Amino acid sequence: MSMELELKNMHMRAGDQLKVKGIVLHDAERFQIDLGCGADDLALHFNPRFHDDTDGAVLVCNSKTDGCWGDETRETHNPLQRGADVKLVLKLAGDVFEVELPGGHEVQFPNREGMDVISYIRITGDFKLTSFKIC
Repeated sequence: MSMELELKNMHMRAGDQLKVKGIVLHDAERFQIDLGCGADDLALHFNPRFHDDTDGAVLVCNSKTDGCWGDETRETHNPLQRGADVKLVLKLAGDVFEVELPGGHEVQFPNREGMDVISYIRITGDFKLTSFKIC
């Protein structure tokens, strides 16, 4: 069963971290973590996919401005596994987002729009959220 958590009027700034713990569902196709100022303005769309038609298991990152997607980046090494307990740490480090993954892996994605405050967070998809923390 797919889940969705949507938070508005947040206040996450450069240097802050979003720590997410959960379980990737056994039959997961994908899930996503979105950071921005609204559903149509996302500074980071982090989207692990477990059965992508092009690349198989892949990590996709993108941004969305005024409802229009930018050019996605694809990391073909996806250390996330179906059925696994995972901890993800997403950091806004000024001009870049850093996503810490299990096994010491990290993905970086540019802060294309230069957002200095994240006020919108959404986590949705084939993921069972067990812990959520902004610090």
